[in-house]
Amino acid sequence: MIAIHPTAQVSRLADIEDSVRGTRIEIGAHSVVDSFVKFKPAGGLGDVVIGEWCVINSGCVLYTGHGILMGNQVAVAANCTFAPVNHAYQDASKPIRTQGFLPSRGGIVIEDDVWIGANCVFLDGTVLRRGCVVAAGSVVRGEVAAYTVVAGQPLRVVGRRT
Repeated sequence: MIAIHPTAQVSRLADIEDSVRGTRIEIGAHSVVDSFVKFKPAGGLGDVVIGEWCVINSGCVLYTGHGILMGNQVAVAANCTFAPVNHAYQDASKPIRTQGFLPSRGGIVIEDDVWIGANCVFLDGTVLRRGCVVAAGSVVRGEVAAYTVVAGQPLRVVGRRT
């Protein structure tokens, strides 16, 4: 199921795939989804819910996996990947692609008023608390505290919003 609020703006060049497994994709009021953004139902049964007044810039990929919950007034720069799922790979006697997926680590949760720089990767179990900033090129799994500024891989705190 795909539900796009009437006031949301979705580029005609965005690609939002409908799920064959019942995954729900919702885009909230006044949100903007730019060209070449891809919503891909894959790797789980989670929903993707984008809040109000969010902007997702071009080249971003959002896999449904174990779910993505994005709050309000979130700004996502270009070419970010949201992957709330992990492949199983432990059994070396089987090809990785036949082993399915690991249990959920909680999906991806992004609270209100978050700014995400370009080319970031978000993995299953990511929680971005209210008002935080993630610098360009960062890889994130785990919790980022409210109003902190984080950067890099490994991720580290480099500042705080006051």
